[in-house]
Amino acid sequence: MLTKLSAIRRTFVLPLIAISLGTAACQPPNTAENTPGANPATSPAADTAAGENVTLTGAGATFPAPFYQRCFAEYNQKNPNVRVSYQPVGSGAGVEQFTQGTVDFGASDVAITEEQRKKIERGALTIPLSAGAIVLAYNLPGVEKPIRLPREIYPAIFTGEIKNWNNPQIAEANPGVNLPDLPITVVHRSDGSGTTAVFTEHLSEISPQWKGKVGAGKTVSWPVGIGAKGNQGVTAQIQQTKGAIGYVEYGYASQNKLPVAVLENNSGNFVEPTPETSANALESIELPENLVSFARDPQGEQSYPIVTYTWLLVYDQYQDQQKAQTIENVVNYALNECQKFSAELGYIPLPEGVVKKVTPTVEQIGS
Repeated sequence: MLTKLSAIRRTFVLPLIAISLGTAACQPPNTAENTPGANPATSPAADTAAGENVTLTGAGATFPAPFYQRCFAEYNQKNPNVRVSYQPVGSGAGVEQFTQGTVDFGASDVAITEEQRKKIERGALTIPLSAGAIVLAYNLPGVEKPIRLPREIYPAIFTGEIKNWNNPQIAEANPGVNLPDLPITVVHRSDGSGTTAVFTEHLSEISPQWKGKVGAGKTVSWPVGIGAKGNQGVTAQIQQTKGAIGYVEYGYASQNKLPVAVLENNSGNFVEPTPETSANALESIELPENLVSFARDPQGEQSYPIVTYTWLLVYDQYQDQQKAQTIENVVNYALNECQKFSAELGYIPLPEGVVKKVTPTVEQIGS
């Protein structure tokens, strides 16, 4: 079920503390040659402000945190005068801090609404820098074969209508699998979360009952289950709880060797979350001028049904022009060079057409 990506992905279950990446002024610069995973021929150092020290602070989604951690670290290796601090506090908290102007950039799996954008005096740009699949990871000791979950089943699990793993409806979809007589423990996010928003939008799209009973949003009133903070918190709770099931970004499940469900898609096919099936789903998302769009139930016979872009939020104007130029350099680096290791971490590299469409917006930063 889990692809070979788990074998090469480093540990990225991150505690809710700042990820601070930088070097002291006295530390000798690192070169591309001694940067893990860097290719000097294809990863040129960005041109940043003549060696003057620049510090950037950001906060937001846990979904893309492993991607940002690796990307910012590699940028720092090439530009040791630039320090980037990113706090994976969840999309809700990140958007709030960005709106209040207490950070240089934010990050969210649902970007921001037009209403939120109007409150930001300096203006705001929404830039998709990565994408990924949201998977249903579970803990069923002794069950070796991946569990298949039809479209009418997994919403019913999260509403609490289906309470046990050997439920006849689950058993019917999994012939030959010895399902345990074990209560299902739903694990969900306890914080304001873009991952939650994307997942509940999908459930609302495919299940009228879910839409009427619970709805969608960064926070919802969960009918059942236990809460945990961040993708890392949900992952840890699933690991600790026999019979648990919860929703996390694919890479968190992959790195921690958690089995994930095979879900029925819009075409009626059961599809595993792989780079290929996730990319198929991503192709169905058409980005408008503001670069914010979602696929709540992607079309395509081999499309995995729950995918999303994840956005970096930057201001349209910065008072410090040097900081503005540095942010533009970092974002441009993430948009291009960092896509080369995106798949290693369990994310979907941005299609070339998307990179071209996003580039003019990146060039607007500070202009």
